[in-house]
Amino acid sequence: MTGADVRGEAEKGYAAARLRLLTEGTPSGKPRRTALAELTDGWLAELFTAAAGRLRGVALVAVGGYGHGELSPRSDLDLLLLHHGGDPEEIAALADRLWYPVWDLGLALDHAVRTPAEARRAAREDLKVQLGLLDARHLAGDLGLTTALRTAILADWRNQAPGRLPELRDLCAERAERQGELRYLLEPDLKEARGGLRDATALRAVAASWLADAPREGLADARRRLLDVRDVLHLTTGRATDRLALQDQDQVAAELGLPDADALLRQVYEAARVLSYAGDVTWREVGRVLRSRAVRPRLRALLGGGKQVAERTPLAEGVVEQDGEVGLARTARPEHDPVLPLRAAAAAAQAGLPLSPHAVRHLAATARPLPTPWPAEAREQLVTLLGSGRPTVEVWEALEAEGLITRLLPDWERVRCRPQRNAVHRWTVDRHLIETAVRASALTRRVGRPDLLLVAALLHDIGKGRPGDHCAAGEPIAAEVAGRIGLDPADTRVLATLVRHHLLLVRTATRRDLDDPATVRAVAEAVGTQSTLELLHALTEADALATGPAAWSSWRGSLVTDLVGRVRAVLAGDMPDEPEPATPTAEQERLAIEAFRTGGPALALRARTEPPVEEHPGEPEPLGVELLIAVPDQPGVLPSVAGVLATHRLTVRTAELRPLDLPDGVEGGSVLLLDWRVAAEYGALPQAARLRADLVRALDGSLDIGGRLAERDAAYPRRHGVAAPPPRVTVAPAASRHATVIEVRAQDAPGLLFRIGRALEDAKLRVRSAHVSTLGANAVDAFYVTGPAGDPLPDQEAASVARRLEEALRT
Repeated sequence: MTGADVRGEAEKGYAAARLRLLTEGTPSGKPRRTALAELTDGWLAELFTAAAGRLRGVALVAVGGYGHGELSPRSDLDLLLLHHGGDPEEIAALADRLWYPVWDLGLALDHAVRTPAEARRAAREDLKVQLGLLDARHLAGDLGLTTALRTAILADWRNQAPGRLPELRDLCAERAERQGELRYLLEPDLKEARGGLRDATALRAVAASWLADAPREGLADARRRLLDVRDVLHLTTGRATDRLALQDQDQVAAELGLPDADALLRQVYEAARVLSYAGDVTWREVGRVLRSRAVRPRLRALLGGGKQVAERTPLAEGVVEQDGEVGLARTARPEHDPVLPLRAAAAAAQAGLPLSPHAVRHLAATARPLPTPWPAEAREQLVTLLGSGRPTVEVWEALEAEGLITRLLPDWERVRCRPQRNAVHRWTVDRHLIETAVRASALTRRVGRPDLLLVAALLHDIGKGRPGDHCAAGEPIAAEVAGRIGLDPADTRVLATLVRHHLLLVRTATRRDLDDPATVRAVAEAVGTQSTLELLHALTEADALATGPAAWSSWRGSLVTDLVGRVRAVLAGDMPDEPEPATPTAEQERLAIEAFRTGGPALALRARTEPPVEEHPGEPEPLGVELLIAVPDQPGVLPSVAGVLATHRLTVRTAELRPLDLPDGVEGGSVLLLDWRVAAEYGALPQAARLRADLVRALDGSLDIGGRLAERDAAYPRRHGVAAPPPRVTVAPAASRHATVIEVRAQDAPGLLFRIGRALEDAKLRVRSAHVSTLGANAVDAFYVTGPAGDPLPDQEAASVARRLEEALRT
């Protein structure tokens, strides 16, 4: 029998064994891929031995995916014929005797013939060659030749990593730009899209550099799941394709034992999400290491060789920034602080920084569960996180990666990675909900309750994946979540209404006759109040913008705005007058008398708590500190108090300012009462005596609050994330018969209330009362002001004051 006959028999034997392996009882998945690789190894080794004869100094090497020791049914065979540089004609003839049998079987072949020096040079010149050689595996021939090449290639890669890894990162980014995000595509490319198999290869290459490493948990399983899907795709289509087309998804799902194509896509999206997050974390670590290497020699020279430790800057209680990431303070105790995960996430999003993966993992492992209902701080931190704009996405994904989101919101599991089979939608359901919150954060100045807008954005499609209309299905879920996070019954009803009717405005505006009074009345009856209509209008726009470019246009927007105007007219009635002041408590009267008799401020700090909850009886959750201040009525009270609190790093959560009549039997001038709830940004609260001393100095002008705040900001500049929506200052029409009501909606920031109060004082206005709320990161304030004579301002003057105040807050 001739050599050709032997090769022919070997080919037939391999082809038959390959067919049996792919069609008969061999378990699918990794066992079959490994078995196919081993079968192919044996055939190629036999082929090489017969073809090489007595030729020495040659080796057959598997590289790329085949080098990794696994073969999918239609994968290419990536082979390198390695030689010492012998007779070129002999080497070429050997290559022909190896490659042609592979082609004869119809197998895809990616091949090269090189010396070790040529292989190393090709790797330096072409990053893709370098990546393939990192997985080099000996098949046949001179083992020493293969081993020497592997050792040299790995050494080259590690030595050149500082220059090659940025190149690899750019290559991944360019591919992602072309192919899109695997976890959001209805017809994803399992290999090339971001979060696909190419990214898994890139992460292995980073690990091989010894410069950084990817998070290990779940990574191998995610890659295995994508390979399993690709195997079945190859077998069901009979093609070497990596694109999971719509027409193939049902059959692939059935072969994998999944109930339907949606279940298949969810499994694929879950795997892609793990790989994408691992990539984000890994490339961030690569950047950090490379930056530190670039800076370290200069620092050593400046510090005389001393070791430089990255500075830790406090961001919130238990939360610090270090080396471009947000982590936990050394004093943080997650097991005793159930709000810490949300506080850390909100601080990171507000600063526009990523959460440290180590911190997130530690929080997931140790954080104490939140009680039900949530304490007020937890709810505020959730709203702050949702209102932080684009950085919210990355921070949310970090929490998601460690399972913290479904722990906080169990209903999230049903929408997690759920595909939307609608060409208009560009995201999965969960990603769409976060994108809607991002879009809503830019509209918070248009509504009086930005907290309800942001929570509604997060929950508006929570009913998807359940039987029936998702709007109706989502209403009771939203109400249940509202109760869990601690919203009161009135706010719960509003939130449920927003979820139930989040498509009402756009459907009515585009499908109904707006000139028909019955149409407008039906919307008004469904919405109920002007404030709910205001929220629904903003939610409608945010939802459409988050869906995709085809879901919103200037035409749709104008129709919705027209409908909202008509409904608002139906809902319009008498506006409520200035809120009636509550009856003063005994403590408030005592402070007022003390302030009147001493001629200076009197104050009291009192911790406020919520009642104990069932999960942790006897442990009330702190709401902050109630600060009561009584001051003889005089100019500058509002900016003085607000400024003193800002200098002591106290955050104002709510505030009321109103005149207080002295008790019967006490004669004299009027006293202003300020009832505020405050919390320390971090650290301990200041002592009441120190607050009072600074307040006395602020009122008599001896304390330069503006200068002190400017010095502190210069010494400890605050990191700003993505720019917040600009402040909005308006005059509430007909809101009071006794005063002009100035409404301010702005991003909360240290000294904001001081700046507002000072601007109103500079305008020679008297603040009759003030009502201040901080909802997440949004300040929603109303100031009842009069002119020097105590009368409401003329309309033109009021508009001018609002315009000047808005300009002052924008600078």
